[in-house]
Amino acid sequence: MTVLTPMKEDYIKIIFELGGRNKKISNKEIALGLDVAAGSVTEMISKLVEEKLVVHEPYAGISLTKKGLHFATELVRKHRLWETFLVDKLQYNIADVHPEAEVLEHQTSDRLANSLDDFLGHPKHCPHGGVIPDEAGNFVDISHAMLADAEDGQTVEIERFLDNHELLIYINSLNLKIDDVVQVVSHDPFEGPIHVIRVTDQAEIAISYKASHNIFVRNTNE
Repeated sequence: MTVLTPMKEDYIKIIFELGGRNKKISNKEIALGLDVAAGSVTEMISKLVEEKLVVHEPYAGISLTKKGLHFATELVRKHRLWETFLVDKLQYNIADVHPEAEVLEHQTSDRLANSLDDFLGHPKHCPHGGVIPDEAGNFVDISHAMLADAEDGQTVEIERFLDNHELLIYINSLNLKIDDVVQVVSHDPFEGPIHVIRVTDQAEIAISYKASHNIFVRNTNE
């Protein structure tokens, strides 16, 4: 029987969020998402490989196994149902829900999760844009294109933010929201910020290098 520690759960969830069901995720992407050292990622991935939760192909990347995906969807579903409840029903600020949901998800049975899902009307996305899998583990497709990879001059729409408490607080301070349309102006060198202009009000926003790897976008023509 596989018992996941909170740290292993964090890794499984971040690999899921970064697209580890269908694509290979790099150590660097995981390190940026969890704000940990590259060496820590290497060590933990080795443990997850031993437990058959992920597959690691050298020079290619990391992806979830069927077993890993099962755990990830279950964890993400419960966590994001509670995030949705806290924001929609208790009027929590989006930036404040992650720690509460982190506690609640571990006390949530499958029956309670299903009842909560019914009560909320079967939401497909959480307040920061992440998908909410259904009872069978199915979920709608999402973008895995990072703002960091958008080209200068490109106009994109903000689709979702990574499920990270500090990131959500930072995003809130920038007054950046889901569905905002922004034009990328420039990428500062040496891991400097990305400068964008929000189309609706022409506000100029500087987004840190790290945050830009945790903000996912879609082309405005999609």
